[in-house]
Amino acid sequence: MNDTPALLAQLTLLEKAALLSGQNTWQTRAIARLGIPAIWMSDGPHGVRKQVGSADHLGLNASEPATCFPTAATIANSWDEELAAEIGRALGAEASAQGVHVLLGPGLNIKRSPLGGRSFEYFSEDPELAGRLAAAYVRGIQEQGVAATPKHFAVNSQELRRMVSDSVVDERTLREIYLTAFEIVVEDAAPWAIMSSYNLVNGAYAHENAHLLAEILREEWGFDGAVVSDWGGGNDAVAAVRAGGSIEMPSPGFDSTRQIVAAVERGELAEADLDARVAEILDLVRRVTTRTTRARSRFDADAHHALARRAAAESAVLLRNEGGLLPLSSGTRVALIGDFAETPRYQGAGSSAVNATRVTNLRDALADTDLEVLSFSPGFHRDGRPDSALLAGAVAAAREAEVAVLALGLPEISESEGLDRGSLALPAAQVDVLRAVAAANPRTVVVLSAGGVVETPWADDAAALVHAYLGGQAGAEGLADVLTGAVNPGGRLAETVPHRLADTPTAERFPSVDRTAEYREGPFVGYRYYETAGVDVAFPFGFGLSYTTFAYSDLQVGDDAVSFTVTNTGGVAGADVAQVYVGRRGTGGVPRAVRELKGFRKVRLAAGESARITVPLGARAFRFFDVRTGAWQIEEGDYLVQVGPNVRDLPLEAVVPIGGTVPQRAPEAALAVYATGRVHDVSDADFTALLGRPRPDSEWGDGPLGVNDPIDRLRVARSPLARLVFRIVDGRRRKAEASGEPDLNILFLFNGPFRVISKMSGGLATSRLTDALLTLVNGQTIRGLGRVVAAFFRGRREERRTRDAFLSAADAPTSNRSA
Repeated sequence: MNDTPALLAQLTLLEKAALLSGQNTWQTRAIARLGIPAIWMSDGPHGVRKQVGSADHLGLNASEPATCFPTAATIANSWDEELAAEIGRALGAEASAQGVHVLLGPGLNIKRSPLGGRSFEYFSEDPELAGRLAAAYVRGIQEQGVAATPKHFAVNSQELRRMVSDSVVDERTLREIYLTAFEIVVEDAAPWAIMSSYNLVNGAYAHENAHLLAEILREEWGFDGAVVSDWGGGNDAVAAVRAGGSIEMPSPGFDSTRQIVAAVERGELAEADLDARVAEILDLVRRVTTRTTRARSRFDADAHHALARRAAAESAVLLRNEGGLLPLSSGTRVALIGDFAETPRYQGAGSSAVNATRVTNLRDALADTDLEVLSFSPGFHRDGRPDSALLAGAVAAAREAEVAVLALGLPEISESEGLDRGSLALPAAQVDVLRAVAAANPRTVVVLSAGGVVETPWADDAAALVHAYLGGQAGAEGLADVLTGAVNPGGRLAETVPHRLADTPTAERFPSVDRTAEYREGPFVGYRYYETAGVDVAFPFGFGLSYTTFAYSDLQVGDDAVSFTVTNTGGVAGADVAQVYVGRRGTGGVPRAVRELKGFRKVRLAAGESARITVPLGARAFRFFDVRTGAWQIEEGDYLVQVGPNVRDLPLEAVVPIGGTVPQRAPEAALAVYATGRVHDVSDADFTALLGRPRPDSEWGDGPLGVNDPIDRLRVARSPLARLVFRIVDGRRRKAEASGEPDLNILFLFNGPFRVISKMSGGLATSRLTDALLTLVNGQTIRGLGRVVAAFFRGRREERRTRDAFLSAADAPTSNRSA
């Protein structure tokens, strides 16, 4: 490819506009006469999902075999940036081997609620941890000449109506909680692309949100890459070009192209804005097609499986170990119980689903150890149906063994793209089996497979508890390494485990069924809420046990770093995660959490070994976003710096005076509820005060349905025919969920707006056809049918003409180019 300015000068207006939407589900458009190739995009948060042939965006059809690494939620528990970078390099190598240029990941949205259906794809409830791990992934991927695409930018917290929901959030919370992780990635790893989210943010769709894309991402952070829409996430193509959205995926045909061309010709869109977006795409194409490493044609599947195994073991979290039951010694006679031990849950459902090169289970993994596995009993049905015979078999097996290893977990229907969780509870049948097994054999070890947190009122029935999260294709082998002591568990929770769903700050309003999702809790997300409001939890943020013990001593706080000593006081080698928290002392000032994670370091020590650790305190350590000045500031005053192994165990602390950029202010009476952190039930008036503007209308209204109404509102359509269609399709949805396997196509359809009919059609439908269909849906049946037929045939003619014009220009010799 030539340099970008030279290419821009040779492109026609039609070609420029056409480059800003996909050619098909996964590829961009090529312009042969200028040597601009099409590039291939692929899902890839924890494994490459390249589809050829029958392609889709939901992970339904087969893809090329690839290593299924542990999910982001799992790797986050490692708190290990080098491990994350190593996985990133492996992902990049596999993408390169498969001819993939742009890998759609990592995902790093903040876990606002543990009910989030896609939380298994995201790292943490904390932006510092999420941002640093995601940055490591990006660096690793891009070292291989493949573009990483951090996603979903931004404030994408729920699956329900995710393509039409408006995230209403105050500016300070937006900056401090929901954008900081992306800021870290952009500034520390320089991604070549970023993916915008489906939802609106404060009234503007993310892919056409100038505040996010132009003012913050590009101007403040200096991002110079391409902004890719989520699949079907484009709304107004012209507005996206104006605001900073580079390319609309997958393919709306040439419908968006015609809209952009017309807007430029009418003077409604500056050609300079169009040129800026085209330049971003050309730069992306250049970056991913000029590396010599792209000649690589194979990857080492065995080495990557071994890496996946090590990553799973490093990320498993030991939550309970009464009497030092774990690790299990050689020759221990074990009863293995639980359906998950034979049919593992190792990844979530949806667009991140990987066609793994191989998958191991715990039954086979333990058979390869020095343990004596006496028997296997499934114990329960995966769908939660009680079965007395299976329960009796589990109890009998447990009685015959020295130790019962019980594999529990969330079924597939609980964690899926397109569907938020309904509760945090394990299926009752599994809990019944645990209690019966533990009564028969108190030496019961529970291993838990889930993409997030679960309520654990049953924890005391288990002598030991290991949360393995979703460990990828080699997760069972990694878990066997932990159970036998081949690996000393060094995983620490990247999210808080509450006692019950009702304890979470968003319990009464997540997910939102309204037009808006109001982030009334403000910055008090995750541990920031529990610590500030004084809410007891089952397991705190950063918590995890080890087969050894650690001591902290000798804290020193300098101008830009803290130093301290960590000593392994136990009898075996192990790893701990030293965590540094900062909180402002005294009352008054802007409402803020009592402590926030500002640094961490994973340290590996031999038995009896000590290490002096230094953790930098950079620009993010003391700052807050000041809505009065519209800038980051530091309140002068005293700050408490605390160090330890988790947010509730901080043995080292020091008070340090900080000379800020603004004085500590008197508390604002209107924000009194936020000063306490008790944000479980925030009033309309309190949230309005936090927003600093009137709350937008949250009701859907009872007028005619529009292009950005969710399709599931067919249930209230004026047309009887439309309501019948809804009942039929909704019946299919309920049947699928009852079977334990969600119908992702229906979920995508119902959560999406009517505009996806044209945006996801590849040119089969246009926006004019969508408008015509809405005429029918809104009760004008005869007129609507006529408009649908007319719009369909007109759209086909327009598509053919535009496609032919584009192809004739794109394939013509450069010297024949016409303006």
